[in-house]
Amino acid sequence: MAIGQHADADSTPRDESAAGPPSLRRRAWIVLALLVCLMLVNSADKVVVGLAGVGMKQELGLDDAQFGVVQSSFFWLFGIGSVLGGWLGCRVGARWLLVGIATLWAISLAPMAAQVGFTAIVACRVLLGFAEGPTTALAMQVVHSWFPAHQRAVPSSVVVAGAGIGPLIAAPVLTWVIAGHSWHTAFGVLAAFGAVVVVLWLIGGDSGPEAAPDGGYGGHGGRGQSAAAPVLPERVPLKRLFGTGTLIGVPLLFFVAYANSSVKISWLPLYLQEGLGYDARTAGNLVALPYLGGAIAVIGVGMVSRSLAERGISNRITRGILPCVLVLASGLCTAAFSSLDRGALQMTLLILASCLNSAGFGVAFAGLADVAPAGQRVMVFGIITGVYSLGGVIAPAVMGRLIASGESAALGYGDGFLTLGVTMMIGAAAALPLIDPDRDAARLAAGP
Repeated sequence: MAIGQHADADSTPRDESAAGPPSLRRRAWIVLALLVCLMLVNSADKVVVGLAGVGMKQELGLDDAQFGVVQSSFFWLFGIGSVLGGWLGCRVGARWLLVGIATLWAISLAPMAAQVGFTAIVACRVLLGFAEGPTTALAMQVVHSWFPAHQRAVPSSVVVAGAGIGPLIAAPVLTWVIAGHSWHTAFGVLAAFGAVVVVLWLIGGDSGPEAAPDGGYGGHGGRGQSAAAPVLPERVPLKRLFGTGTLIGVPLLFFVAYANSSVKISWLPLYLQEGLGYDARTAGNLVALPYLGGAIAVIGVGMVSRSLAERGISNRITRGILPCVLVLASGLCTAAFSSLDRGALQMTLLILASCLNSAGFGVAFAGLADVAPAGQRVMVFGIITGVYSLGGVIAPAVMGRLIASGESAALGYGDGFLTLGVTMMIGAAAALPLIDPDRDAARLAAGP
């Protein structure tokens, strides 16, 4: 069953395809904007603990290893939530599923607005991670149901950019709230904002018309694919699907990239203060720069990928080699800035590492959509998200251990970022020869 066919049972039949491509495009971009808002809240919820870290450690008497547990606890059930959300996404309309998980976000944040202990913080972070696990998979499922295959690179990149816009806005705003009030207030603000976004999505969000007879896209292919793309079967056995090089290489690439993202979310604000000696307000402003660069880079790379595809460049290059090279270069920059002292060059490399790491996500997700049948796409995305989220479980905890074992905070952070950079380069190099959406889609379309 294709995505558009498991719409909400209580919704009225869609008439977008009858309304014509202009109305479809307007609705598609409205839904995309709402998904960006959801991703914005999703990522702000992640970064708040890092921003509140210094005050939280002081108030609760946490050492670096304990704070690493707090940070990694977010990811303990993240993978389970991702897989469960992918399974439910094939059975429950994305509109209601996203409402449900976003409501859980707000519920998990609310207790943190009051006085809580170490155990309560960990429990709240575990619940938040479980609820946020399916978000990326569901958001990609929805956005891919509104856009045909040859146009998905840019919308996919915009969704990923929403994850960068969240910390970009949240970092200075929440730093101001924490400095003027307390870190508890910051959690209360996020809980309230999350509730508002839930209402907005409930009003205007839904899956697209991918399963309409003409694909819902005015003649761009019956499954939202370009005319030259192979037509995938409705379903492929998961064992065969995950035996393709693309569905082996992309999770590997995402694993090391997400390790970088989770360390940035968890430890970057503390690194700027404890490792480099910036004051809290300066650190809060500096934290926003990697996210700003990442949001610009991810959309820019999506546009480059689409432009190359329109010129006949293969998906092997635009959605396989390109993201691998970006993550490999990010690892190189991460290893490089780890050994530098505070200054313009060090901050430039730190920002560049973040930009390059983020930029490959959107186009790589578009490559996954080329291989995964529409009816199984959300489950595939959920499983892959569950796999790469293990990078978020491991990386923050390892960073905490390395910081705690260092002769000084600066040396501990340096060891941690050097280890991370080398790991990223190895993972990206291993994934590069595996990812080839065109090859794997053709094999799946040809049958067993």
